[in-house]
Amino acid sequence: MRFRILGPTQVVLADGREVPVGGPRLRALLALLLLDAGRVVSAERLIDGLYGEHPPRGAANALQSQVSRLRQALPAGHDPVEFHPAGYRLAVDPDEVDAYRFERLAEAGRRALVDGDWQRASTVLREALELWRGPALADAVGPAGAPVQAARLDELRLAATEDRVEADLALGVHGTLVAELRELVVAHPLRERPRGQLMRALAALGRPAEALAEFEDARHTLAEQLGTDPSAELAAIHVAVLRGAERGPADPALPSQLTTFVGREEELTRVGELLRERRLVTLTGPGGAGKTRLAIEAAGRVDGEVRFVELAGLTDGPDVPQAVLSALGLRDAGLRASGESGWQTTDRLVEALAERRLLLVLDNCEHVLVDAARLLSACPAMRVLATSREPLGLAGEALCPLSGLTVPPIGASAFHAGEYAAVGLFVQRAVDVAPDFRVTPVNVETVLRICRALDGLPLAIELAAARLRGLPVAEVAARLDDRFRLLSTGNRAASPRHRTLRAVVEWSWDLLNDAEREVARRLTVFAGGATLEAAGRVCELPTAEFVDALTGLVDKSFVEMTGGRYRMLETVRAFCAERLVEAGEADRLRRAHTAYFLEFAWTASDHLRCAEQLHWLRRLDAERDNLHAALRRATAAGDASDAAGMVAALSFYWWLRGIRGEGARLATDVLELLGTEAPPGLREEFALCVYNASLAGSGHLPSVGTQSSVIRSLDRPPRQPFLLYLSGISTGPPAGGADDVDELMGELRRLVGPDTWITSLGAMGSGASLMWSGEWDRARTALTTALDGFRSSGDRWGTMITLGALGELAAWRGDPEAAGAHMDEAMGLVEALGSAVDQADMLRTRGEIRLRAGDLAAAHDDFAGALLLAQRSGAPEFVAAARLGLAQVARLRGDLAAARRFGEEALAGGLTGWYVGEAARAEIILVLTQITEAEKAGAAPSADGA
Repeated sequence: MRFRILGPTQVVLADGREVPVGGPRLRALLALLLLDAGRVVSAERLIDGLYGEHPPRGAANALQSQVSRLRQALPAGHDPVEFHPAGYRLAVDPDEVDAYRFERLAEAGRRALVDGDWQRASTVLREALELWRGPALADAVGPAGAPVQAARLDELRLAATEDRVEADLALGVHGTLVAELRELVVAHPLRERPRGQLMRALAALGRPAEALAEFEDARHTLAEQLGTDPSAELAAIHVAVLRGAERGPADPALPSQLTTFVGREEELTRVGELLRERRLVTLTGPGGAGKTRLAIEAAGRVDGEVRFVELAGLTDGPDVPQAVLSALGLRDAGLRASGESGWQTTDRLVEALAERRLLLVLDNCEHVLVDAARLLSACPAMRVLATSREPLGLAGEALCPLSGLTVPPIGASAFHAGEYAAVGLFVQRAVDVAPDFRVTPVNVETVLRICRALDGLPLAIELAAARLRGLPVAEVAARLDDRFRLLSTGNRAASPRHRTLRAVVEWSWDLLNDAEREVARRLTVFAGGATLEAAGRVCELPTAEFVDALTGLVDKSFVEMTGGRYRMLETVRAFCAERLVEAGEADRLRRAHTAYFLEFAWTASDHLRCAEQLHWLRRLDAERDNLHAALRRATAAGDASDAAGMVAALSFYWWLRGIRGEGARLATDVLELLGTEAPPGLREEFALCVYNASLAGSGHLPSVGTQSSVIRSLDRPPRQPFLLYLSGISTGPPAGGADDVDELMGELRRLVGPDTWITSLGAMGSGASLMWSGEWDRARTALTTALDGFRSSGDRWGTMITLGALGELAAWRGDPEAAGAHMDEAMGLVEALGSAVDQADMLRTRGEIRLRAGDLAAAHDDFAGALLLAQRSGAPEFVAAARLGLAQVARLRGDLAAARRFGEEALAGGLTGWYVGEAARAEIILVLTQITEAEKAGAAPSADGA
């Protein structure tokens, strides 16, 4: 099927037949989903788009109904509408949507225009514009709808039209353009580009008077409506018409490029806007970020005279203005004699540029700042685009900082890999040396890993892609740990310091002072960046000296500062880490880093059971890489106390954030260090390592006994109270049920003293045991006590888990309204916590409630959503539980084949080695038995069977 939203919404089959979609609201829903084809669109966004700021009551149910109608409207076998826990997804290839095809073609046409391929630009842009059949999103614009997206598409259409006209002008097609351009000028009187194109077309046709009249009309319109004068570009066309020398696209004296330009469209747009507004624009960033290439591309899009000056190889003194004179094609002979008293090269340059309007590109100003500044201040008539590691610090300077190209985040879909600029650059450069190279489902993760490891730095990516001439892509990825040796062969046409990755970083390193080098090498112990406080503590330098050095590193693009955190690009970090080892500081800095983050982890853990929970979760998220790096280093170094302490401190965080699989692997590594028995003074830490390791279904693990024996073995209050919950999950509740839970809690309170959170946890455990034993009234009392306690302490997780249990209890007691209210509140809390595992658990619980109520469609959606989230999170118990739920739904619908498939897949999920897994296995076997009995009976069970 093909989908059209550049005009009225349409669905067209391969044979050209149009599929009737339905009424206005259904077409609007389809249009909103098509705007994000292949991606999940939240229910909130869809409701906003359909109903505006004041949606009706029950809008969520109305949306579900609209989605169901849309599914029915699409042809059988072509239902691409998928439910997801976060919303809905239209599972179609974006290239099947005309808006996406238009943007792709428009971009390809614009690139061809920049490259001077006028014929291809004209052809491709015409193909793009022919996709339009009317106003964009005609069925989804109104009080609600998508006015912003429609306006964006209309703006892209206008820009593509202007680009196509530009290509036609370059091809000498003037006569047929005049009428079209007059219509554009009337429709957009304040837009200067079509006005200038019209003037050029008229002048080329020998109609200069009309061209000049157009300029006067533009000047009058701009003055009257905006109080401003025509831009420098339009004024330059006016002057060219007056002189009878109207020219086509500018021919700037810029270095020719052997490869196509990839990515940086946002930065190109920003630089273009800044150059129209400011006289000095400076591109800053680390070596290899692509400052020079971006400057050349940006300058190539500027109308008028452009000159490029390479400053990297120059020294202080007269070299800088002399280089500019050479770039301008000027010699001393036509100027005042150099021997005249007081006359310097800069003076000669100022005289040469006194009445000359141009854009001067000064590349690599960092080491000649004084001379560059003198030149800039002495030549106020020209515009300057500079590249530098650090700002020039001149009045009126506009900065455009660069880092790496966009890279796919961890967990990004391979389906959308090509949307990221770093991947696009890697693929293009790889094809240059290995024409058969393609990104495939087999190698896509490897390509993503390479781009992430290189921080999206263009130079590093180009060097890595060049290695595909002799190495498979998997080998390139495997050798990135030795990146400076791997990426040592560059473009021979580039300057020496741009040919290899090491040369680029060494160039910047050599320009640092001693204090900056000291801080730079010590910052390498951090993983994922550092706060100012953490960096200061670990780097062990006097505060004032440290702050000055860190600020200098940021100014010189050796360190990035975003969101209050200081981060080094991995390539820079690898280089500086070598310097740390050379200085003999590596082991000392590792220990300082571990000590800081172990203290931080325990401080944060204590705040996770109170109202500050979300704030500290975010702080732990920000430091996750540092925390795990400290844990791995302590394990590798044999620091048993630090390693086990870090596992204990992070246990509740891992659970809350649903990263239990990663925590289990880290804990398993620590267990290999600890041995089979708890070392002296580490009983609690040892037990927590065992419990965490058991969550991954690890092989044989040391025995720590029952919950009671673990609590009784402690010689001090547990520093990590979550120990109690993990022990129950891993080994099961006490055999005596609720009474034994109460006895265990009494022992714990005697050890700990009064603690609201621990008391609430015990009440929750008692309530769960009473539920399963059928004592529903006592269970409700215990769970209500737990709920009140968790709410008073501010723990959203405990509140959520207890609400889920109360929801199940209400459903068992035949009160679906109360069950729904409890689950709605629980789902809100799990969303705030951001744990995909807990969201899977709550969806599964709600699915069970809806299954019991007989709402099979809603139950199916909940179980499907739970399965997706559990698979992404690597939680085998919830994967199995979700498949079990889907098996139950299929059985009740009479689809015994699907029921058996889901049930057997659930049973094959590796549920061994710990209590919850064994309990799930027993339930799955029971349901498979029921399915077998139904198969033998030769008929589906009655609707009330479960």
